[in-house]
Amino acid sequence: MADSSFDIVSKVERQEVDNALNQAAKEISQRYDFKGVGASISWSGEQILMEANSEDRVKAILDVFQSKLIKRGISLKALDAGEPQLSGKEYKIFASIKEGISQDNAKKVAKAIRDEGPKGVKAQVQGEELRVSSKSRDDLQAVIALLKEKDYDFALQFVNYR
Repeated sequence: MADSSFDIVSKVERQEVDNALNQAAKEISQRYDFKGVGASISWSGEQILMEANSEDRVKAILDVFQSKLIKRGISLKALDAGEPQLSGKEYKIFASIKEGISQDNAKKVAKAIRDEGPKGVKAQVQGEELRVSSKSRDDLQAVIALLKEKDYDFALQFVNYR
């Protein structure tokens, strides 16, 4: 019988991020505490730009955006938000969406699978993803459970389970 396998990836659905951003922008435009403070959130190239006239307000915009991401099922580990920066009279936060598993992180995950996972499970790094294979589907389920328990500083998804 052929080996069963699945891929570990770190991808974010761009449309879901866009939807979360639009929902956050709508809430910010309607909320009373954001009236008259120049609060806005929008795409700026590949980054997300949040602006307001005070540091507290711009952090509140980030908080609203994070809550919208969570509601849409996007892990906050995929959001890389900077610190508030003063630019003229405005405070700004630039945030970006992290995708792909770096080589170092892929090696960490592969090592965890080798060290703590069931015997006979193989993990191979393939670009920005990791392919995990085994003869036993139960072993693959055990690996998924193991990785869900661990707290990595990047988002993981399990795809192409076959």
